[in-house]
Amino acid sequence: MNKVQTWLHGRWAVPAAAGLLILASVATSRLWQPQPWGDLLMVAAAVVAGAPVVRKAWSALAVKVIGIDLLVSIAAIGAIMIGEYWEAAAVTFLFAIGHALEDGTLARTRSALAELVAVAPDVAIVLRDGEQVEVAAHEVGLGEAVLVKNGAKVPVDGLVIGGTGALDEASITGESIPVEKTTGDQVFAGTIATSGFLQVRTTGVGADTTLARIIHRVEEAQDAKARTQTFMDRFSSWYTPAIIVLAIVLGLSTGDIVLALTLLVIACPGALVISIPVSIVAGIGRGAKDGILVKGGEFLETSARIDAVALDKTGTLTEGRPQLTDVVVLDTDLGPDHPPVDEEEVLRYAARAEAGSEHPLARPILEAAAEKGLAVLGLPQHTEPVPGKGIVATLDGHRVAVGNLALLQAEQVEGSEDTGQAAQVVADLAARGRTPMVVACDGRAIGVVAVADTVRQDAPEMVRRLHRAGVKKVVMLTGDIEPVARAVAQQVGIDEVRAGLLPEGKLEAVDELRQQGYTVAMVGDGVNDAPALATADIGVAMGAAGSGVAIETADIALMMDNLLKLPEAVSLAKRTVANMRQNIVIALATVVVLMAGVLFGGVTMAVGMLAHETSVLVVIVNAMRLLRRKEDPAARATGARPSASSSAPSRERVPQRA
Repeated sequence: MNKVQTWLHGRWAVPAAAGLLILASVATSRLWQPQPWGDLLMVAAAVVAGAPVVRKAWSALAVKVIGIDLLVSIAAIGAIMIGEYWEAAAVTFLFAIGHALEDGTLARTRSALAELVAVAPDVAIVLRDGEQVEVAAHEVGLGEAVLVKNGAKVPVDGLVIGGTGALDEASITGESIPVEKTTGDQVFAGTIATSGFLQVRTTGVGADTTLARIIHRVEEAQDAKARTQTFMDRFSSWYTPAIIVLAIVLGLSTGDIVLALTLLVIACPGALVISIPVSIVAGIGRGAKDGILVKGGEFLETSARIDAVALDKTGTLTEGRPQLTDVVVLDTDLGPDHPPVDEEEVLRYAARAEAGSEHPLARPILEAAAEKGLAVLGLPQHTEPVPGKGIVATLDGHRVAVGNLALLQAEQVEGSEDTGQAAQVVADLAARGRTPMVVACDGRAIGVVAVADTVRQDAPEMVRRLHRAGVKKVVMLTGDIEPVARAVAQQVGIDEVRAGLLPEGKLEAVDELRQQGYTVAMVGDGVNDAPALATADIGVAMGAAGSGVAIETADIALMMDNLLKLPEAVSLAKRTVANMRQNIVIALATVVVLMAGVLFGGVTMAVGMLAHETSVLVVIVNAMRLLRRKEDPAARATGARPSASSSAPSRERVPQRA
């Protein structure tokens, strides 16, 4: 019974009822002559199919909106008044079928949102007083321990506090490969456990989860209007009244009421009105499936014009984790009381001195010493940080300095002059993108250690794909020094480098690009890059899955910390705008051809409505092509997954000690 009631209230109930009445009218007309019952049934079909249309038209008029429903209503009522019952029934019946098909296909374009809602978990298993209690997901309290078993959905956002397992995070990041989770890792509501067992401490519930924020963003974005759509809305607001006036003039001048009513039907701008929003909904939906959140139609349209991309360096092009890259020995002889100095001895001295330092560059030196099994026990007897230069420490009675050339000169170290051996090694390492630090012991430079940040493996491929997507200029904005920045740019394939920039300098660089006529996208971490992100035409946040602020504020939020998602987003925007233009051409061409057919004869009211509804469906089906995943040609040629990269790892220098 429930299924019958659902169907009676469904989208196909009205066209089905009208269709049965039309068939009954045709059958009755063949059995009885003359045919009053046949005409009566045909009028009934027109009323059943047309009543919802008239109600919509009346509701629209109540708020001073003249739309497509009014044109169809006038045409159908007029056809009945002049005795064209078949035309009235056919027009309303075809219009009802068209609406049902539109609703069904439009629902498919919103499939990404439906899928996101479907993965929202309903229940959670909470550990309370040592017992497992099943409660509704929204009833879990912050800080409570939630158990996630193999095959279950994660019901909350939280941090793993026990156990190990793998989670399918496709609903959040768009990445289909399960991600291993251990203690301290972040998990998101709506992801699915594919193996293992996790104990999670809750940090977000219900509307405060990442999944809820994504659903909210996609809802808003799919309803937001692009500039082209706003123009189309204004166009329709005067186009529809103009058609009504034209039909009245045509009817009065020719005396052919059927011709005037037919003009009303075929001039319906239905395909034109729907051409833009259906593409936007499909494009934003495709992006959501792939972990690309676009703020709305306007930003999708702007993204299609991006021809310059500005990138922050640290944390965007690089991993943000410096590592030891070089150990160079300068002086092997420290006297009869010391063994010959080798690379391990240079590293050991540097590590022992840095053991008392809080500088970020101390960590990679200490880690490298630990990996090599070098003993770095205890702290130096005395540690003296020298701001902007390095550190001086006392080790077993020896004065050890680790830092830049300025520190060596301050310590009056032998060979610290610009032409010395240490200076030459430092210059060579800096030119290759390293951050060099000289190690001196008791006034003699014994070696140089260098660290570098790791350039992301997919950075060169990202730049190549951006160029293929139509981006003319890729610019690196960095606070690092010019030679090092240029060395990094050469490794990655960056077109232009702007080095030594403070946040204000990055803003000025983005503004200058815009003044040169570029449509600029800025990619950064949203902290020191905030002014530049706000100034750019499109601000892009990467790795936004764990940041509610990034999801809500960025014009484009890339849920995965994956550089290749950036060219994918630009390509998607261009495909969506191209799809919008195709739909506009289809809609306008249909109206022009049909109007010519009416004016020169041959197109009836029913035929016009059939062609009109067909054009609407063609527009929707064309937009639905955006829902298909478009793989990169290079990735297909190599058999690689779209998110993979074949680039070899390289290194770049991190900023000097300060």
